[in-house]
Parts: sequence; C-alpha cells; structure tokens
Amino acid sequence: MTGLRAVALGGGHGLAASLGALRRVTDDLTAIVTVADDGGSSGRLRRDFGVLPPGDLRMALAALCRDDEWGTTWSKVVQHRFGGEAELAGHAVGNLLIVALWDLLGDTVAGLDWVGRLLGTGGRVLPMAAVPLDIVAEVVGADPARPEAVTKVRGQTECATTPGQVRSITLLPPDPPAVPEAVRAVLDADWVVFGPGSWFTSVLPHLLVPELAAALRVTAARRLVVLNLAPQPGETGGFSPHKHLEVLAGHAPALTVDVVLADTRAAGTGNVADLEKATGMLGARLVMADVAAADGTPCHDPKLLAGAYAQIFRGYGQAAQPRWGE
Repeated sequence: MTGLRAVALGGGHGLAASLGALRRVTDDLTAIVTVADDGGSSGRLRRDFGVLPPGDLRMALAALCRDDEWGTTWSKVVQHRFGGEAELAGHAVGNLLIVALWDLLGDTVAGLDWVGRLLGTGGRVLPMAAVPLDIVAEVVGADPARPEAVTKVRGQTECATTPGQVRSITLLPPDPPAVPEAVRAVLDADWVVFGPGSWFTSVLPHLLVPELAAALRVTAARRLVVLNLAPQPGETGGFSPHKHLEVLAGHAPALTVDVVLADTRAAGTGNVADLEKATGMLGARLVMADVAAADGTPCHDPKLLAGAYAQIFRGYGQAAQPRWGE
C-alpha cells in the first residue's frame, strides 16, 4: 500500500509478529519499542553500561529484515545468542552490536539507524523513551498466604513472572522524556497499531510516557488495537479479551481507538457481547478475523495478520485525516 505510514508500538515477540505482518503491507513502517527490560543480556548491558536495554530493539530490527538471503542471514546473526559459561554466554550478537554503535556514535537513534542500514530493514526502529525505565506493578495475590492482598513489584521481569495478577502499572522515572523522533512518527502516521504483546510490560508502557501519550491522543492517525490470542500467565492470567480493553482504557482514559482486531476463535473464549461493549467504550468498531497460526500455538500467522491489516486499512481509505502540522 504505497504511501501508507504505519507505526507499531510494543516490544518483544508480540511486536515482532506485528512488524512481520505490517512489512508485507507497507514500506513506510516505524516500530516504537518499550525500554524497560531488566533481565538477561539486556539487563546486564543496561547495568554495566548505563544504556537502554537493547533486546526488544534488536528483535524489532530482526523482524523488519527482508526475506532475501541478505535479510535472512543478518536476521539470524543479530538473533544469535552465545552459549556456554564464558563472559559472553547469554548475550545476543545484535545486543552487542547495538551497544557498540551507541558507544561509538553517542547517539541512540543514529546507532539504531546504522544497524537498520546494515540489515537492510524495510523500516525504522525507535525507543519510546530516552532513558531506561522500570515498571512498577500493583499485583493482587502475589503472596499465596494473602490472596486478596495488593503488593507492588518492580522490574519488567518481576512483573512478567509474578504468581499474582497484575492490576495496574506505573513507570520509574514517572515522567520519562520521549524520543523526539518517536513522537514525530506518531504525529505523521496514517495508522498507529498497539499490540499484540505482553499487555502490561510491552503495550501499556507507551501510554505512560507523557509526550508520547499526548501525541497518541492528538495525532490524525487512526488507531488499531490488536488483541492477544490467549492470556499470559502472571501478567494477564484469567483475562478475557474484553478485560484487556478495559485495562487499556483505565491506563489511558482520554485515548480513543478506531478499530479493535480480534482473532475469531480467541474472541469466542469470552463473551463476545462484552467484547463489543468494551470496544464501543473506546469509540472503536470490532473486527474479527482468523489470524492465528494453524498449529494451535498462541501465535499470530504473519500472512493472515497482514491480510487483516490490509483489509482494515483499505476499508478506511489509504490515508488518515490531514497529518499534524499540514
């Protein structure tokens, strides 16, 4: 779809799935990625060098690689993780490459752009905030001895693996500076896509960065929310599809949405009437389509998801309202 500007927000495997589909639909694509990871290779590099955690940024870059020999080879290289027990064990090659460019250039965005040029990506990858973030979650039932008690856990890893159920999140620092290029991308977009992905640790954090949240409210772009195929133990264990939308609205009450996309079978695991009601409360219309992988795993099929994106975009016309500042 020539000329359509799409922006995808998220992190981890969910954002990678969305990007794998969107790059089949448009050649003007920007990923805006959460920067709260504090575990594994990303956490080590964050602590050792004081940089943004590179892991989710790396995954987004790999997802944007072309399907030719160059793209598939470099995608495998940056995703390669060292084994064994030496100092490099557990580090992904792409994480080291990104941090090396940040160290050489002294510019986070420029470093990511250079990696994108090397990989030949069909889009741009940007962090959502200019500083590393910590997620603080209010969790119900984290202590089995006190199942009704509400406690706080700090850190993306703790939030994602809590035995309780996350109720809400905040960020530390509480008012982080957004990356200006990310704000500009949202304001210039025709479509902004939220999800799929870990709801509390990948999707919702974007709505808590003040400058980015403001851009998401005022942009002329249309807004599309893609629901997950299944609840995520810990973060959203026991959540129905409509509960995801209620939580989103609770974290960003001023945000309106144009379309909510749900997999037909996944939507049927809850009350469809409740899902339609929650969709309407956001100002959106519900679109249900078969977008899940055929093997039964809770993963989106990139070709099916791309087809759903294309149908939705065409249904609204190629471009949004006049872009910000025009």
